[in-house]
Amino acid sequence: MTNDELIRAAEDAGFAGAAVVETKDIPFDFSFRQYCAENLCGQYAINYCCPPDCGTPEEMREKILAHSRALVLQTIWEISDYSDKAATKQAKAGHNQASIQLVKALRAGGCDGFLVGASGCALCSPCVLPKGEPCRFPAYRYSCMSAYCVFVKKLADQCGLEYDCGPGLLAFFGMYICD
Repeated sequence: MTNDELIRAAEDAGFAGAAVVETKDIPFDFSFRQYCAENLCGQYAINYCCPPDCGTPEEMREKILAHSRALVLQTIWEISDYSDKAATKQAKAGHNQASIQLVKALRAGGCDGFLVGASGCALCSPCVLPKGEPCRFPAYRYSCMSAYCVFVKKLADQCGLEYDCGPGLLAFFGMYICD
């Protein structure tokens, strides 16, 4: 698929913004991994797609750099109170559900790749890692931008996408990594 076709597919899927960048231009900052270790989301060491099980920051960066392009995806949600964890969780879930649908469409169109989500994988809730069972959805599971140590604000700026959308609006970002 061409870059224009990727962007059109994202727009058709309802994303508020989309852009294509070369993976070599994605800004990484390994210091972001500390936020995963703080475990504010509660998924550290209990989700296949979260640290430490997803890989080191260096391994995650290399996984992205093994491909040439990233389709950067943005959704924007109306959230009146940013401290409303339930509303934020619902918005992230909506972003990731739309992303999975887009992944299915892109793959059906012959564009193979993998998803980097707005949060850790929630295809199984809870993840079966603590039970010692294999992942149930290995083809669709996704790690979050933080696990990959992507500097999302810099990436959004590079792509001309609003990171801070103003009062009452919250943007979420993800990527589809492909060649």
